Amino acid sequence: MSTPLSLTFADPSAIVNQLEIKPGSKVADFGCGSGFFSFEFAKQVGSEGVVHALDILPSALEAVASRAKILNLSNVVTKQANLEREGGSGLAPQSMDWVVIKDILFQNKSKDVILREVARVLKTGGHAILMEWDPEETLVGPDKELRISPKELRTLVEAAHLAVEKELNVGGFHYAFLVKK
Repeated sequence: MSTPLSLTFADPSAIVNQLEIKPGSKVADFGCGSGFFSFEFAKQVGSEGVVHALDILPSALEAVASRAKILNLSNVVTKQANLEREGGSGLAPQSMDWVVIKDILFQNKSKDVILREVARVLKTGGHAILMEWDPEETLVGPDKELRISPKELRTLVEAAHLAVEKELNVGGFHYAFLVKK
């Protein structure tokens, strides 16, 4: 018996496969956590590309670096970063083709700073995936009061001088936007 899509967690492979990622692209995974998106992007961009897996927790970065080695993904670079600070990623301006943000905005007070950092590091024409907890879902995830509505996220995106291109099908307990600079 299969689980209905609405009751499954987001599948990084299925999500990344919806995107047009070119080999050799440069990607930043903001708040990479366990690296599930870092690894999927690393496979897509190939050896000519690079994925910067950024997190504030050294333990998360150690786990990502270890797993990248096991998966033979030499194009994953880990770095500790405080994304709630201006310029907190430490990445050069307009240096990234893609930025991934999954489940970090709801837990940060400085959402505007984080989204401005996305805009700062993205190349003109670059894209970001912003994925957050569905504000209506209550089975798993953070308290409903902490969740960001799609409307609120659109407002934050526009304030950072980015544009929502479309909503992505991520299934499960999340919603996501494909955003363009």
